[in-house]
Amino acid sequence: MTRIAVNTRLLKEGKLEGIGWFTWEGLRRIVEKHPEVTFHFIFDAPPSPQFLIHDNVVPHVLMPPARRIMLYKLWFDYLVPAKLRQIRPDLFFSPDGFCSLRLKLPQLPVMHDLNFEHHPEWLPEGVANFYRNRFPKFASIATRIATVSEFSANDISARYGVERSEIDVVYNGVNTDFRPLDEATKLKVRDQYTEGKPYFVFVGALHQRKNVDGMVKAFFQFKSRTGSPLKLVVIGEAMWNYPELDLLLRDSELRDEVVFTGRLNVLALPKVIGSALAMVFVPHFEGFGIPALESFALGVPLLASNTTAVPEVCGGAAVYADPSQIDQIADAMVRLSADAALRETCIQQGNERLKAFSWEQTASLLWESMKKSMSRD
Repeated sequence: MTRIAVNTRLLKEGKLEGIGWFTWEGLRRIVEKHPEVTFHFIFDAPPSPQFLIHDNVVPHVLMPPARRIMLYKLWFDYLVPAKLRQIRPDLFFSPDGFCSLRLKLPQLPVMHDLNFEHHPEWLPEGVANFYRNRFPKFASIATRIATVSEFSANDISARYGVERSEIDVVYNGVNTDFRPLDEATKLKVRDQYTEGKPYFVFVGALHQRKNVDGMVKAFFQFKSRTGSPLKLVVIGEAMWNYPELDLLLRDSELRDEVVFTGRLNVLALPKVIGSALAMVFVPHFEGFGIPALESFALGVPLLASNTTAVPEVCGGAAVYADPSQIDQIADAMVRLSADAALRETCIQQGNERLKAFSWEQTASLLWESMKKSMSRD
C-alpha cells in the first residue's frame, strides 16, 4: 500500500490562513478520492478531530510545536526524519514549502512565493536569513516543487535554478460557502460594523508585504478628496511589527474611519466581505491572492495590484493600481465608489473569472504532482 507522509502543522482549528486553507481543501479531497493510500498526517500539536478526515488518515504528533526558527530545525531535521524512518512513506509532502535536509526519500514542497528573497526587509532579520539560507537547499533536494501560480513557478526556476518542467502549478480555489448576499443581510452587517455606512474591505495579514499602510494612505486621500461617508474595514491580525501603520493611524484625524475587526471566523468572514462596496487588495508582492477569488465569489468589485501574481489570477475582472502609487489607488477608489456601472462590470467579469478556479481542480493538480514525485526514478 502506498504511504504518503504530510506536514500538517498549519492545520489549526479556527486559525486557517492561505497556506492552511490550501492544505486542508486540497488534502481532504485527495484523501477521500484515494482510499487505497494511507496518509500519515504529522502535526506539531494535538489536532482537532475535524482534520482526521477518513479511516486512511493516521495522525502523528511531534512536540514541541514548530513555531520558531530553532524549533523549525529541530522539527524538520530531527523529529520528522525519526518518525518517517518508522513510517517508511513513499513521499513526504510539505504544503508550507519546508523540506527536511536529513531525508533520503522523495519530497514534494509547495513553495507559494519567494517574497523573502525579493524583500527580506519585510521580515525579522533572523527569519529572513533562515528562509534565504534554507529554501535554496530545499529547492535543490526536492524531487519536484509545486507552487500556486505561473509567476511563482517562473520566479522559483530563475532564482533557484530549477528546471521549469520540474515545477507544477497548482492554483488555489475558494470556499463554496462564499456566495453573494441578499440586501437585508448586507444592511445588517453594515449596521454592526460601520454604523450603517458603506465600506471598502481588505482581508489579509497586517504586514508590510500586504501594503496595508499604502492602502490606508490612499483611503485617507480618497476621504479628503471626496468627503464620502465610506469607511474602510480591515480584516486580519498583525504579523510582526508594523510601525508604518501604527504611526499613520496615530497621527491621522481620519483614523476612526478605519475599522479593524481582527481575525473573523468562517461564518462572519463572507458576510463582512460580501457586504462591502468593493474589496481593496493592493499587496506589493503576492504568490496568488485568495482574497481576490473570495471577492469574485461574493459578487464584490475588486481593486487589485497590477504586480506579481495578482493580474494572473484576476485577469480582466479587477480595477488595477500600482501598489507603490498612492494616488493611483485613491483614484481607483474614487472611480469604484462613484461608478455603479463599473462595479457591475467588475462583478460580472469576476463571476466569469471564478470559473477558472476551484478546490476540486487544486486537489486534482496536487495529486498529479504527488504521483509524478513518487514515480520519479
